[in-house]
Amino acid sequence: MVTLREENHHLREENQVLRDEVARLKGQKGKPPIGPSRLNKKEGRKRRGRRRKSRSPRRIDRTEVVKAEGVPDGSRFKGYSDFDVQELVIKTETIRYHVENWYTPEGKLLSGVLPAMTVVAGSHFGPTLQSFILYQYYHALVTEPLLLEQLREFGVEISSGQLHRLVTEGKERFHREKDEILRVGLRVSRHIHADDTGARHQGKNGYCTHIGNEWFAWFESTKSKSRINFLKLLRTGHTDYVINDVALEYMAGQKLPRSIAARVISDAQVRDNGEVVIADDGDWQAALKSWGLSDERHIRIITEGALLAAVLTHGVNPDLAVLSDDAGQFNVLAHALCWIHAERVLAKLIGFNDEQRADLERVRTVIWGLYRDLKAYKATPAKEARVELARRFDDLCATVTCFSSLNHALERMGRNKRELLLVLERPDLPLHNNLSEGDIREQVKRRKISGGTRSDDGRRGRDTFASLKKTCRKLGVSFWTFLGDRVRDAGVIPTLPSLIEARALSP
Repeated sequence: MVTLREENHHLREENQVLRDEVARLKGQKGKPPIGPSRLNKKEGRKRRGRRRKSRSPRRIDRTEVVKAEGVPDGSRFKGYSDFDVQELVIKTETIRYHVENWYTPEGKLLSGVLPAMTVVAGSHFGPTLQSFILYQYYHALVTEPLLLEQLREFGVEISSGQLHRLVTEGKERFHREKDEILRVGLRVSRHIHADDTGARHQGKNGYCTHIGNEWFAWFESTKSKSRINFLKLLRTGHTDYVINDVALEYMAGQKLPRSIAARVISDAQVRDNGEVVIADDGDWQAALKSWGLSDERHIRIITEGALLAAVLTHGVNPDLAVLSDDAGQFNVLAHALCWIHAERVLAKLIGFNDEQRADLERVRTVIWGLYRDLKAYKATPAKEARVELARRFDDLCATVTCFSSLNHALERMGRNKRELLLVLERPDLPLHNNLSEGDIREQVKRRKISGGTRSDDGRRGRDTFASLKKTCRKLGVSFWTFLGDRVRDAGVIPTLPSLIEARALSP
């Protein structure tokens, strides 16, 4: 009877998933998701509030004296009491430059040069206005129609086409800095978080991948979320494929037949250093064809191995660990799993009698205790504690209850032991992937407000400025000040990649 109730429950869950998908396609709301994990609750007494940092003295731009009225004769002056009022001054200003033009005796035309700080890249909109537009659109998530209305109400004469061009075009400097963020981040980091979410483009479903840690955040939208796609992103803009010992080791680990691997090595042109280097996607497809490969699984494994070798060739830290929510595409290099997602499987279970509910509560209590002790181990790692925590994990996963779904969930945790307990070997690793989920929420909000992108420039701009905004926040840089500095080409704020390197070198 209990087994039938469990099966009925799973069928109901599957039916609800299908209902939610239909509702999503119709633009309706689905069933609210499961609540946050109890693993992340604070231990001990709750803090009533954060102590605010001491502030530097407030800058006073203007002082006005408020005189007292009706002061009788004989009164004594007792000084002033200060009352500060902060105000925001919003006004439009149009400057007309009379540019002198002179013909020299030689017949050449000499013209005055416009101030570089006033007119940027030949635009008729000043740097502060351009910075404001970028800030409103990419930081405040204001849509173009609303932003156009806002600017016109402020008195700015601008068309929808001009606004769109200011938002999306001529942003190569920003794109280059965004790409360099990933190159430097992967080189100096010992771990990264990874996650992805849906991102429609030109009316078609796609995906936005997040890569980052406490120093940087980087986003890229593509058509796929496969492991091949993830490895291509880790190549940081390079296009080559490499077959070397790293690639062959990966292929062997993925059970690629030795005869296929031998064919790849024997038919390829090998460099003096023992590597097979193929320049780009076109040459790679030609190479796969020349090797006589037709099985999709063999092609996938060889491609993944060649991409992984290329990633390591281009300066990515070989000890880099990737922390994810158990999505298969992120299982490369040293792979660690999020404990919050692992426990979430148990949080979804519903006991159908008192005995099942008691077993479920007991197992979850054991997991919470193990999670707390893993956090303590990260602070003060010790060999004895490492052995004891591994033993407790084995005992937990070997637990047999009267709840078959719970038993299956524990078996799954046991199969993921290496990824869940990688923190015992690498105490610097986080135990959860909340950072990535928090960062990628930026793209989720943008998707809900504006839907998808229509132009390639629009999609690229969305990814670039989300990356720059989040990275600025992590490095303690004002995004508004950053935009103004880059639009003016002032160079006062150091490049974000250089700040990431400095943060990695700091104790």
